[in-house]
Amino acid sequence: MLRIGQIEYANCTPLYHLLKEQFDCSEYEFISGVPAALNTLLATGKIDVCPSSSFEYAIHSERYRILPRLSISSNGAVASVLLFSRVPIEDLHGQTIQLSSESATSVNLLKILMARRYGCRCDYAVNSSTISEALESSPALLLIGDAALRASLLENGLLVYDLGSLWRDWTGLPFVFALFLCRREVGDDPRLAELSRRLIQAKEMAPLHHERLIRYAREAAWMPRMNLLEYWRSNISYELEDDGIKGVTTFFGQCYELGLIPSLPALNFTEI
Repeated sequence: MLRIGQIEYANCTPLYHLLKEQFDCSEYEFISGVPAALNTLLATGKIDVCPSSSFEYAIHSERYRILPRLSISSNGAVASVLLFSRVPIEDLHGQTIQLSSESATSVNLLKILMARRYGCRCDYAVNSSTISEALESSPALLLIGDAALRASLLENGLLVYDLGSLWRDWTGLPFVFALFLCRREVGDDPRLAELSRRLIQAKEMAPLHHERLIRYAREAAWMPRMNLLEYWRSNISYELEDDGIKGVTTFFGQCYELGLIPSLPALNFTEI
């Protein structure tokens, strides 16, 4: 039985729904969670494979192998990794930014953008309160996933910065938020190669099924239908081709230069 981590965000709904609908998944056990929780489960051997933080791979590449041609990424605006701020982003120098606890990749992307693109030295603190409470004590708050999508629907008078757009405008590259990682111990398992092929097929089928999948998406209960379709069509990508790989290695290089990781990791892919 392959234990598969399933991210509980709208960005994964099409991929996982089609995997379960179109293929025999009787040999898979699906375990749901937010990215940070799934990172921990993967690191401790409690799941075998999942879309996992690119930053998790950067700091522990010896533990993992990467499933090829798959990612959760954006080539521009991602719509679900957002910095909400009471002041212009360049005025955040010397301020404390509140952070989501759910994604190490987005947190470190923000640190890179603030330091390297805007020349801002900021303090950072993990937020565990509401948006309004967080912004009473700090001028800015990073939200990811469905929390970011929900907050973006509100009229709150805040400035909103999309980290996918900021990265693309700065580097000209896509940003890869998650790689599909497996534990090295299962990297040669034939079932993993079959899972890779099925995920690639599900990825390729997804654009043909977006409108139909609205009826199964729990996000449709709070997100307008057209917004959700636009999110799937225009913001989220499951690709990992040459430009995406360049985006990953550029991110790792920036992490290394800022001292966020001790060394530059090689990208070790599984076979399919």
